[in-house]
Amino acid sequence: MLFYDSPNPAPNPRRVRIFAAEKGIELPSREISIPNREQKSEEFLAINPRGQTPALQLDGGTVITESISICRYLEALHPDPALFGTDPVEIAQIDMWVRRAEMILMAPVGAVWVHTHPFTAAIPGRNQEYGEASRPRVEEAYRFFDQSLQGREFLASDSYTIADIVLLTTMDFSAFAGCPAPEDCAALHAWHAGVSSRPSAAA
Repeated sequence: MLFYDSPNPAPNPRRVRIFAAEKGIELPSREISIPNREQKSEEFLAINPRGQTPALQLDGGTVITESISICRYLEALHPDPALFGTDPVEIAQIDMWVRRAEMILMAPVGAVWVHTHPFTAAIPGRNQEYGEASRPRVEEAYRFFDQSLQGREFLASDSYTIADIVLLTTMDFSAFAGCPAPEDCAALHAWHAGVSSRPSAAA
């Protein structure tokens, strides 16, 4: 298999790198440069017509895109440690928190990124006003996660899961995008320090 990767600050490929590191999986990889728009090349569009990383090409030619889908595939191949849960309640809770991180936090972070950051200035249809209006939604999301993490070591379970990976990578990308978590979110920052200290976070 071949993993089509992009370096930081791209959050979605990093999800897969952290997940694989937690599993002890070595993924043969090829780096795709987003600044050089290699993800929009004809060669890469033949692999992922959406022109986005990550993508995982299997030996038989099948291509899996979307970071969570790639992680689910790797989980099926390497079930231990279980990062998507082991019983119905835990599986549902983890899935719930993944969706919350993506919908409640990543969506407005993405709006700030696309519509306000200098890196994305050439994207057609930018709306600075919309991007700035999304900043309060980012702060509201962070306060929701801060409250949810009160007294907890991990987000969705008693152990580290894919939900922690999604929130960690989103939080780090959010800071890069210019909308970091409020400094007074003590529980959130304590959680972030803990998960960032894991060796996999450097992947």
